[in-house]
Amino acid sequence: MDHIFCVTRRSLRGRNFLKLQNYSRIDKSILCTISCTNVIAFSTQSNLEENTSVYFSSYVYVADLNTPWQIHKILCNASPVTLLEWDFTGKFLLIGDENGIVRIYNTPEHLLNEWSLHLEVSLDGEHILVGAFFHPGKKICLNTEKKDSPCYFDKFSHFKFTPSVKQFGGRPSNGAIVLTATGMLAAILLPQNSSQTPMVMATESLGPTRQFIKTADISYGKNGHFLVAVSTGDPSLPIRGYQVSVKKVEEKCVITSQCLLNFFLFQAPKEALKQVVKDKNCTISHIKWLMREDADSLVVATNNDSQSCLQVWEFQTKAFPVHKAFVNSDTSQVFTTMHWQYQGHFQYSNKVTAIEVCKQNLVHNASSAFVVVTFADNTVHCLYRDTLKPIASTSLATPKYHEEPLSKSPKLCTKIASIALSWLGNVLLIMDTDDNLHLFKLPPQIESAALSVPYCTTVLEYCLIGGFDWLDVMLVLRPNMIEAVCDRLTESFNRQPGFVQQFFYVQLLCMKTSLYRLSANGQSKANDLSSYLMLHSISRAFKSLLRPSEMSSHDKSPADSLSTEAEGQTDVDKVLMHLEAKEFTVEPSTLQSLQQLIQWVADLALNLLVKVPDSRPTIGKSYELIKDVKALNMLREMLVLIRIWGLLRPACLPVFIRSDANMDILALLFRLLSRLVQNVNEPDEALIDDCCLLPSQVQIQPMQSSNMRTALASPQLAQLILPIQLEYNTEPECLTNSSDPSTIQTVDSIRHLYLGKLPRVVKQCVRCGISASTTPITRTAAIRAWDQRWLRFCQCGGGWKIQIYS
Repeated sequence: MDHIFCVTRRSLRGRNFLKLQNYSRIDKSILCTISCTNVIAFSTQSNLEENTSVYFSSYVYVADLNTPWQIHKILCNASPVTLLEWDFTGKFLLIGDENGIVRIYNTPEHLLNEWSLHLEVSLDGEHILVGAFFHPGKKICLNTEKKDSPCYFDKFSHFKFTPSVKQFGGRPSNGAIVLTATGMLAAILLPQNSSQTPMVMATESLGPTRQFIKTADISYGKNGHFLVAVSTGDPSLPIRGYQVSVKKVEEKCVITSQCLLNFFLFQAPKEALKQVVKDKNCTISHIKWLMREDADSLVVATNNDSQSCLQVWEFQTKAFPVHKAFVNSDTSQVFTTMHWQYQGHFQYSNKVTAIEVCKQNLVHNASSAFVVVTFADNTVHCLYRDTLKPIASTSLATPKYHEEPLSKSPKLCTKIASIALSWLGNVLLIMDTDDNLHLFKLPPQIESAALSVPYCTTVLEYCLIGGFDWLDVMLVLRPNMIEAVCDRLTESFNRQPGFVQQFFYVQLLCMKTSLYRLSANGQSKANDLSSYLMLHSISRAFKSLLRPSEMSSHDKSPADSLSTEAEGQTDVDKVLMHLEAKEFTVEPSTLQSLQQLIQWVADLALNLLVKVPDSRPTIGKSYELIKDVKALNMLREMLVLIRIWGLLRPACLPVFIRSDANMDILALLFRLLSRLVQNVNEPDEALIDDCCLLPSQVQIQPMQSSNMRTALASPQLAQLILPIQLEYNTEPECLTNSSDPSTIQTVDSIRHLYLGKLPRVVKQCVRCGISASTTPITRTAAIRAWDQRWLRFCQCGGGWKIQIYS
């Protein structure tokens, strides 16, 4: 459990910040959570952007886990925030406070630093305790019986899971449910984007009568219901369970709550009731379902003045024998009923401060993962979920504030306030009472041993199938594992059926590119894979514009005909003679809007060919774009398309600065690439000589490599002493990639346009740092579809933010 980083704020002037540490504070308003896209949201009691602020409000911030020092404020709230929850897509953020205000925020333009209030509901006088978004009805887990199967769909099973609320046709509905401290349930159905229907809300009492609730938790049932466990904090009173259902009837929302069997803590064996539960000052501080989906076990934490105890209870079926006097032909000899069964306990000499379980389970059983518990002495314990046996433990060191000498640094009473696990359970985020962020590595979910290549490959394949972000996996990978993981991932992917490969191919390229970015020796491979990803995307976009003519055979599409006719040819004009002209006809206005993409394809071909003289035979499985026959053939097909479209619209052709004005550069590029494809490992001497002449025949524009900005997932991370000391809104020099040259021009890496040296406003990727223009250009259907392809995520899989240069 390595401590990866600690993000602190600047020390306040006048020591006002330090003086406030001596006052009693409501640490429950300091919360944190991680989305499935690895965006963190956290609430603080101070304004992290102003050093002169004091604790009069609650502030909510978001940041990407790869750049946790770059924070963006969402909300400044007068009341303490008591609820932070992400939805299953990472688009919506649920915020609740102690005055009963429920807000849902989203990013309409998919920008990390621009959030808007999507919905606000007021429950006057209510203290929001817990909440959850509706389940979409999708659940994927690893099939342990077929975990060695080569096929993804055998290895990962889709479990039957009903959406929490269904719309017309059985579609899942978007919304959230919250529970207040007085036992009131509120369900909120979000309005649909495509309709003008208003928001629908309903309230209902959790039990037959309203009651005070100190701690509670919500889990999802597989039949679409919610499982709610509540406690008043008094160990002499039972832990109550409820089954809550939310249904949409016409234009109304109906909540139904049904009581489940309760249990008392003193029903546990004597060894679990030594001193904590029997103490008069004992209170129940935390309740947590051990699984977020289809849970059947509950962990209960009790605290007294000096120690704590955790108990695990399982809701299971028990059979009782029936006396023979009551047995006849119509009745069974066994009577079955549900009851709570004690499973185990864990005692510690300090109070429990937080409990967290993994949001997404790789394996659908309680023994496959762990529960993380933190205590008042700032220790972090990782325990087996079913028995609470220790797996690993560590402690949180008090950070030293920046610009403070060690001798003058005061001893603060910093405690752990809130914790959150990533969706895959690989890292743990901790928020302390001084509004500092900490990140820890965690042991594997389904293995008790150290991190292994097969485990990492399985988790990455799970991300591929489930659509999850894999940044937390990258943060725990060791540098010497990257090559082996990429090779194993590629071998497994190549064994999949053709339709599976076609569907997940782009996502695989994104994943491998980001993995190679972690290694200092893998930067060239990452650049090649990034170029291939862009080439593949452009090829798909260009071929989608082709339409078969009415007279042609429907056995082959125009794209198939292009691949067949281009194979084995070295003269681009001879390929044109065998193609049907009508099938490749595109509107001239559309072709003109694609000119920059066409120019990028031609520049890529030139840059690859000039590398041929320096290439060497490949040993092993190392990837090089210049030796990828599939990529080179794709490039040849694009040159044929460009040749055809140039006859329709000469202005769309790529621009070359050449020594001989009559030289046909496109024909030359096609001929050289065709000869290279015949033997990529050992090109003949004549081809090498021709490639050596290229720089003297045409000016070659260097390709814009991915701008590796300052980020956590970088080669520098493995070379630093952990934990890394970071500061809010200050980029750390220790994570800056000094090997990348500073670029003079800013390039739109999506449309491949030059934006000037310092454009005023650009979109910037929060992961790889590439820029994209926010200024609209000629809006043809083709370029509109191209922009939509990268609207939500960058080509590396990261999100966008608006960057303004003064």
